[in-house]
Amino acid sequence: MIDALEQAEAAVAACFDTAAWAVSEHDLVAALDATHRLEQRLAAVKLSLVRELDGRGTATAQGASSTAVWLRDRLRLGVGAARRLVELAAALDAAPAGVRDALAGGAVDVEQVRVIAETIETVHASAGTEAADKAVGVLVGWATQFDAVLLRRLGTRILDHVAPDVADAAAEAALRAQESRAARDRHITISEQTDGRLRLAGILDTEAAAVLRAAIDPLTTPTGPDDTRTPGQRRHDALADVCRLALRTGELPENGGDLAQVVVTTGYDGLARQLGTGALDIGPHLTPEAVRRLACDASILPAVLGGSGQPLDVGRQRRLISGPLRRALVLRDRGCAFPGCDRPPRWCDGHHIRHWADGGDTSLDNAVLLCGHHHRHLHHGDWDVRLGDDGHPEFIPPAWLDPEQVPRCNQYHRRT
Repeated sequence: MIDALEQAEAAVAACFDTAAWAVSEHDLVAALDATHRLEQRLAAVKLSLVRELDGRGTATAQGASSTAVWLRDRLRLGVGAARRLVELAAALDAAPAGVRDALAGGAVDVEQVRVIAETIETVHASAGTEAADKAVGVLVGWATQFDAVLLRRLGTRILDHVAPDVADAAAEAALRAQESRAARDRHITISEQTDGRLRLAGILDTEAAAVLRAAIDPLTTPTGPDDTRTPGQRRHDALADVCRLALRTGELPENGGDLAQVVVTTGYDGLARQLGTGALDIGPHLTPEAVRRLACDASILPAVLGGSGQPLDVGRQRRLISGPLRRALVLRDRGCAFPGCDRPPRWCDGHHIRHWADGGDTSLDNAVLLCGHHHRHLHHGDWDVRLGDDGHPEFIPPAWLDPEQVPRCNQYHRRT
């Protein structure tokens, strides 16, 4: 075996050294197809080797706690990838010969094999061996036309083709099993980075996934032609907007005796001069721009600190833009006032046109509604905002965008 693999490795190395630019388009496509088939065949060989090593107990004999841990070190894999390799090797070993032959022949890929093996296991449990044998041929045929995701979707109705008499009952049982697996596997992992950012990872069950999509999908569309955010950045901002809305309701459970809230500490002089950073109560610091943006629509708790930072006097909390003033702002702007944005009022913050730290008053004439994205955009960009002659906000674009700097208004909310 090792001699054949060394010959194959040498042949692949020779192909890599061939100049692709000198090959005709027809041959390039043929080479791509051949490479993909070879990749699947090698995957079949690799899985058979993993299965044999696992069965022999090679990993534990060499001091590792499991085959997955041994593979992680030997092949420099992530632990998750190593575990999936062992699991797939076992699944392929237990799969019908037709599935193994399809992978070895390059007709299907590894992810399709996983789907086929799991589907056949379900068919066998629901309808017996004969139906499972029929399902192999059907699924392998589908795998030549559809990717793993669509193959799994089609596989949920495989019994309609191989055992229609039990299809409905089995489909309901499979759905219940799927729901049970989803409930078992649901989790969210929050990992704090060294710079204060968080890394989110996890799996949502079907119901929670539907709720999340319903909440953030309307907020992930571009807000206009000037919105240059990537889809991932728009999803990030949408999740942040949903969290802000939840905090704004005041209906979240108390945390340590206080309502759920984001706490930022900063000095007044630095805030007024747009130079002062702020400290979150959980440790990380914020830039002066972020502090001023949060201060636009926040509860301000003035405090006097001594030279060593001890609190000497703490005043009463006051809200900047709330109550009747916010309602009047909603009636006037009807949503985010930035040109082209359709975000409704509940997704918006109250922004001081002239910041209160700069002496701006808290009044309808000095306030404008902005969604989270355009609030950040205004604080970090070169746009200016003012009230026009008609009493509605108008935005002056930067000179690099419009040399004439013609004021722009939000026509969307006026139409509605």
